[in-house]
Amino acid sequence: MSTLKNMTILMEREKHKMKFLFFTDSHIRGTNPKNRKDNFYETLKKKFFEIIEISNQLKVDYILHGGDWFDRPDISPSIVREFAIIIKKFAKPIYTIAGNHDVYGHNPETISRTMLGLLEGTGIIQLLNYNEEIILKKNGRIVQLMGNSYNYDIDSEYFKKYYIVKKRKDVDYVVNIIHGMLLSKPFFEGIEYTLVSDLYHTEADITLAGHYHSGFGIKKENDKYFINPGSIVRISNSLAEINRMPKVVYIELGEKIHLEEIELKCALPGEEVLDREKIEISKDRNLKLHQFYKSVSSKNEYQKIDLLKIIDEIASNQEISREVKEEALRRIGIARESFSKGDEY
Repeated sequence: MSTLKNMTILMEREKHKMKFLFFTDSHIRGTNPKNRKDNFYETLKKKFFEIIEISNQLKVDYILHGGDWFDRPDISPSIVREFAIIIKKFAKPIYTIAGNHDVYGHNPETISRTMLGLLEGTGIIQLLNYNEEIILKKNGRIVQLMGNSYNYDIDSEYFKKYYIVKKRKDVDYVVNIIHGMLLSKPFFEGIEYTLVSDLYHTEADITLAGHYHSGFGIKKENDKYFINPGSIVRISNSLAEINRMPKVVYIELGEKIHLEEIELKCALPGEEVLDREKIEISKDRNLKLHQFYKSVSSKNEYQKIDLLKIIDEIASNQEISREVKEEALRRIGIARESFSKGDEY
C-alpha cells in the first residue's frame, strides 16, 4: 500500500474521532495544606497550565472534570478570579459535576450559592445535572454524556440511580461522570463506597470517577471502562501519596475506545512536596483511630460517627419520610453556609 494511501486512511480515521481530556479533584485554595512543603497555590497553577498544554497538543474536543474544583464552596473571590482566567484558556467546552467540597452540607442544591455555581453562571463551565443527557456530535461520532454530583446518598443503597445509566439507541458511546467513593476493591469498615463490580449492569461505556484521591487507574470489565486517575493534587496525610504521581486521562472515541493516562511533568516527586514527618504522625494517629473504631464497633455500639448517618438512623427509627430527611440535610447545608465567613484555611 502506498504512503499516500496510508496517509489518506489515517486522515479519514482521524475525522471520525471524538477526543476528551479528563482530570479531577483540583481542590483550588489559596493556602498550603499543612503537610505540603512547596507553594501549593503556585504549583496548582502550573498544573492547570500543563493540562491546558496537553489538551492543545492532543487537539481534544472537550474537557471533563470529576468534581471538587475548589477546596471549599466559598473560597476567596480573588482566587476564583485568577483561576477563572486560567480555566478560560482551555478554549474548549468544559463539562463537570460538583464534588462534596464544591457545595454546602453535601447538598448539590446549594450550588447556585457557591463559587463553582459562579463559574457555571458565567458560562466558563457547564454542570451536568441529575438524569440530564448531553448529546455531543462531532467528527461523525455521537456521544451521550451524563453525570452526577456528590450528594449524601450517592454510595448508599440507592447507588444504582447515580452509577447505572441507560444507553440511547442513537449514540455511539455513553460517558458517565460520578463524584463518589467508587473503588476497585473493598475499603475500611464504616465508610460507604461502591465497587466497580457493582456496576457491571451499567450501559455506560466509560464511567469516570472523582472523590477517591488515590484513584485506581483504568479498569476494564465486560467491555466497559471504569476510570479514576486520582486527584491532580496530593494533600492528604498518606504514605501512599508520596509514591503517587498526578495524572490526567486522554480519551479517544473512534471505531474503538483508546485510553491513556498521562503523568503531569510539572508534578514533583512526593518526597519533595510532602512533609514526611507530618505524614508519619498522621499515619500513627489514623492507625490508632481505626483501632479504636474496630474495638467499639465490634461491640455494636455504633457504626460510624457521621452526621448524615445519624440522620439516616433517626429517620429509620422514627419512620420519617425520605422527603423530611432531605429537608434536614438541606437545612444543615444552609446552616453551614451561614456560619461560613469565606476565609481561607
